[in-house]
Amino acid sequence: MDLTKRFDPPAHSGADLDLIYRARFQNQAEYRKQVWSILTDYFSRWIPPDSVLLDLGCGYCEFINQIQCSAKYGMDLNPEARKRASPDVHILEQDCSVTWSVPPSSLTTVFTSNFLEHLPSKTHVEKTLMHAHAALRSGGYLIAMGPNVRLVPGAYWDFFDHYVALTDSSMKEILTKCGFEVELCLGKFLPYSMSQGRTYPLWMLRAYLAMPGLWSLFGRQFLLVVRKR
Repeated sequence: MDLTKRFDPPAHSGADLDLIYRARFQNQAEYRKQVWSILTDYFSRWIPPDSVLLDLGCGYCEFINQIQCSAKYGMDLNPEARKRASPDVHILEQDCSVTWSVPPSSLTTVFTSNFLEHLPSKTHVEKTLMHAHAALRSGGYLIAMGPNVRLVPGAYWDFFDHYVALTDSSMKEILTKCGFEVELCLGKFLPYSMSQGRTYPLWMLRAYLAMPGLWSLFGRQFLLVVRKR
């Protein structure tokens, strides 16, 4: 067998991402959509209906398809994003660390979940956040959620495409450096994985979100809400 064929396409290409995520999330599409329906309701407190929103690392579009706002953008290299996006979502199939294909100061909100840790380096993370800052209007929000490596030090590396180790503190530091003002910084928000492995009843997620006292016990992901100065 020619093993070299198993390593095509090259790492970080759109086709490569498609291979990884198709295997990782197979048979979970409907459950993930239901999970994100609940999470979308929660995050909508920072996203009014007149928002112009970009979902950074939109993946299979479970969030951007369900959120209510006036204009929607999704950014992802995975070609599957374009196939799964609703007709009202404009997909930007580009490297997020280069200049974004949206006008400067045109967005009211950038949302990103479990994405920045997949970028190749901290330099890519910083460049991406600088482009987000440039694309946002003054006073616009960036909402970032992701695994907190301080709380899942070993399991963090169970995903082959995790490259950058992030915590709530390191995110707060780089977001401040990039020109954002931090309004909310939680080191413990959601459990590490809400839509992979065991599929918990959805009422448990609703109950969990309604009881912040549980977050300190089970939370393994950070949540930051920051505003462009």
